Amino acid sequence: MKKGKLIFFCGKMGAGKSTEASKVAQEGNSVLLVEDEWLASLYPNKISSLEDYIKYSNQLKPQIKKLAQSILVTGANVVMDFPANTISQRSWFRTIFLEVDTSHNLIFIDASDETCLAQIEKRCQSHPERALTDTPEMFEQITKYFVEPSPDELFDITRIVKGENKP
Repeated sequence: MKKGKLIFFCGKMGAGKSTEASKVAQEGNSVLLVEDEWLASLYPNKISSLEDYIKYSNQLKPQIKKLAQSILVTGANVVMDFPANTISQRSWFRTIFLEVDTSHNLIFIDASDETCLAQIEKRCQSHPERALTDTPEMFEQITKYFVEPSPDELFDITRIVKGENKP
């Protein structure tokens, strides 16, 4: 039986990862797993800092990994709206697809800081509950850990450039 493909995303906060994940999942008739939804459901009102996010995200990952792998081996594609913004986060995704010997696609949404901050501002206007955590200060705090994927990581990468960006 043919296995499904794992599709996951890299991009700064506000780059459009969630929007693109929804679009890709819908177009590909794929299973969409969204970290923010899992965290909000399992840990309501517990995440108010980057440290909280890291703690609860790490608690969630082992079960999400098993779930994604069990779906992939059935032949269904899995789109994961979980960040692959650091080398260690991308290493976690690598274990998901390598352990079940299936294909993958890392979609890198390359957006300037200005584009991301404008998107964050729009998001907070349409989702006021996000205004507490989606701030320019949080963007700066999170962005200092962002590492653009490089060819030597050996991922199948699709790069999408949004807004004004570096060449």
